Amino acid sequence: MPNMVINGKSVASLSGQTLGVIAPASGEVFTTIPRGSSDDVDIAVKAARAALSADWGKLTATERGRLLTKLSNKILDCAEELAQLEAKDTGKAITTARNDIQVLARYFEFYAGGADKLHGETIPFLNDYAVQVIREPLGVTAHILPWNYPAQTFGRSVSMGNAAVVKPAEDACLSIIRVAELALEVGFPPGALNVVTGLGEEVGASLASHADINFISFTGSGEVGALIQAAAAKNAVKCVLELGGKSAHIVFNDANFKHAAKLIVKGIIANTGQTCTAGSRVLIQKDVFEEFLTILAQEFTQTKAGTPEMDLSCGPVVNKAQFDRVNHYVNLGKQEGLRVIAEGSIDANVPKEGFFVCPILFASDTHDSQLLQDEIFGPVLVAVPFDTEDDAIALANATKYGLMGAVWTENGGRQTRVAKGMQAGQVYINGFGAGGGVELPFGGMKRSGHGREKGFVALEEMSTTKTIIQYHGKYDN
Repeated sequence: MPNMVINGKSVASLSGQTLGVIAPASGEVFTTIPRGSSDDVDIAVKAARAALSADWGKLTATERGRLLTKLSNKILDCAEELAQLEAKDTGKAITTARNDIQVLARYFEFYAGGADKLHGETIPFLNDYAVQVIREPLGVTAHILPWNYPAQTFGRSVSMGNAAVVKPAEDACLSIIRVAELALEVGFPPGALNVVTGLGEEVGASLASHADINFISFTGSGEVGALIQAAAAKNAVKCVLELGGKSAHIVFNDANFKHAAKLIVKGIIANTGQTCTAGSRVLIQKDVFEEFLTILAQEFTQTKAGTPEMDLSCGPVVNKAQFDRVNHYVNLGKQEGLRVIAEGSIDANVPKEGFFVCPILFASDTHDSQLLQDEIFGPVLVAVPFDTEDDAIALANATKYGLMGAVWTENGGRQTRVAKGMQAGQVYINGFGAGGGVELPFGGMKRSGHGREKGFVALEEMSTTKTIIQYHGKYDN
């Protein structure tokens, strides 16, 4: 049984309670994890605080960077082991899981290189004064991870030089535990990286409300994000929240249709649609609506769901609740009268108890459907026509979310106008997604959350400034 990692040791929960881990592809429990509690969280936070006052806090930025490099290399050495864990735990296709582990290693490599390059500044001030602004770690940071991309989200949030306490999703945490073990193997001091497993309403809530936390990173639903932010506010703690999206593609009549269709389909079936950046809405200029839908449908019918080892377009969704949620929205779309344009398929040899859903493409005459407003988190795509450029921008912005979007046109001026007009943290032009996007600042607008992860800006987000004012003039004695 995998254990928690607290203060450099592999430990069970203090209560001895456990949770079953279910394989999405089969619906069967294949291992257990500790069911942590507030007591386990408290021990982990104290260990992190102690690490800051001891070996971890005394390392120079260069030395921390070297440890991050060692961990990156160790992840690559164990890449297949980690990918197999990730695939079984989440149900994703093995190629997707392997890519996720490569991106995880890249995060540690990227931030290892940046560890000693986060410079301060000097500020011109009054005569006889010298002012410098330096950057320091925030302290003890809490990281509450989602189940859809556990390895990637872990890498983008913990590699900043703080002492971290990580609460992975109970549905998918095995790769996180293993990487924490690898961190100890390469020399991370005890307490620098702690992992406490358990339920969100128990471990997650306790971690978010802990009085000795200095920062919270959370990726998940808007409902839980609001609870996280409320808990953080009570202790005046900064938080970065990534709360999902309803990303739109805008396809103009001069786009390269075959190129666009291929990437739009990939953008909704990647990880079985269980990604906050999924392009779940496609807005198509009215005069080419049916023509583009035909090409999109041809791509869509080629999609197929299967087990991780089958390595098909997508795997199962993560659990029974998500299975029911996706099917609810599919049935709702049909009840609302949306046209079913195309469907993928499910491999005939998948286990009957697995949580497999069939990718589906709908078309709607208007943007009124609930399927165009709610984050479904499954391989469900809805197409809607638009008239003018201004109409397209208005429709793209017509949800509470603002995470990502894409513009498909060969008109350079239109590319810039529409990209600037879309209320989203990232906008792609004639493309969608950039691998892990490790180097690219990432975060949302509106109900998609606030703050930024990824890229160099994350080092600034997850550190703080100290202004030092020195009087160097002569004393009047």
